[in-house]
Amino acid sequence: MAGSAATLDGTAAGARPRRRQNYARRYWWFVVPCGAVVLGTIIFPWVFTVYMSMHDFKLGGAREWVGSANYVKLVSDERFLLSIMRTLYFTGLSVVIPMVLGLLAALAFARKFPLRGLARTIFILPMMATPVAVALVWTMMFHPQLGVLNWLLQQVGLPPSMWVYSPETVIPTLVMVEVWHWTPLVMLILLGGLASLPIDPYEAAKIDGATPWQAFWHITLPLLAPFLVVALIIRTIDALKAFDTIYVITQGGPGTASETINIFLYLQAFAYYNLGYASAVVVVFFAIIILLAMVLLWTRARVKDA
Repeated sequence: MAGSAATLDGTAAGARPRRRQNYARRYWWFVVPCGAVVLGTIIFPWVFTVYMSMHDFKLGGAREWVGSANYVKLVSDERFLLSIMRTLYFTGLSVVIPMVLGLLAALAFARKFPLRGLARTIFILPMMATPVAVALVWTMMFHPQLGVLNWLLQQVGLPPSMWVYSPETVIPTLVMVEVWHWTPLVMLILLGGLASLPIDPYEAAKIDGATPWQAFWHITLPLLAPFLVVALIIRTIDALKAFDTIYVITQGGPGTASETINIFLYLQAFAYYNLGYASAVVVVFFAIIILLAMVLLWTRARVKDA
């Protein structure tokens, strides 16, 4: 019996390495195709973009190696630097305002009132529309003579506005469209967070005589912080890559007053055919996004650990 047990143990011990080898072979059959797809769709395009950014290349012409000349040109390109400032300005407003309004809407919809379900449905309808459709509708509304917005202003005795046709008001007007379109998304994220909050802290605060404002500031806001950070990250990413709404409404105009980095990049690549210079813009924009992502992820980690 002892010999037979030893034989069984020996057989089992010898079978384990063979099983591991078989698993390893099967593992590579799954990893290699996935790695090839990642290499082909993500890594190679970025490597090629960096390579193209070091060339002076126009569509239909010959490539000429220029090294870092495109990046040096970007540093002194006032139009590019202004596009960065417009992007940050647009992103800041398009993040802060929906965060505030989305929080207020979530607090309102978290309470029970008649027809709450219908009100929620109506509130999230803008989020369901495609950005191009939203841009086309708002373009008609912004028309200085025929638009409904100026008609509404006149009905209440206010002077008409130039909206997207004035350099001074074009960015705030585009932000208004972005706020209308994406505040419902922030509301949904925060509404889910409010639904998951525990009831015990509120009952204890009520017993201690805390006011509704104190309960919100010291209980709701700290517990809701992780959801706020998630909404902040999503909105920042969406606002940074905003292109279709801006391009359909203004094409970067009037002049270059609404030309963000995405519009500047599109024009360099597909209007002026400066593919090498546009590639350098992509690399710099990617670096900006990575920097902001690191800051947001660091903030999320700090909130999570708090």
